Amino acid sequence: MQTQKDNAKKRTNLSIQLHLIAEAKELGINISASAEHGIAQAIASEKKRRWLQENNSALSSSNLYVEENGLPLSKYRLF
Repeated sequence: MQTQKDNAKKRTNLSIQLHLIAEAKELGINISASAEHGIAQAIASEKKRRWLQENNSALSSSNLYVEENGLPLSKYRLF
């Protein structure tokens, strides 16, 4: 659940290529909402990249274990 603080906004200046602004306006695209969405996607992507980098050794170790020993408890699988 988002709080009022999460929804707070701050005015900012962005430098955007003129042809993109013109085309967005022509298509009726909300530039602010689109920029916010793009920034949110970039944040999520960077967080994922960092998490994968930080946990690379654990993931590799787990994958190696499964390659060498199979899935734990696989004998109990019904499929």
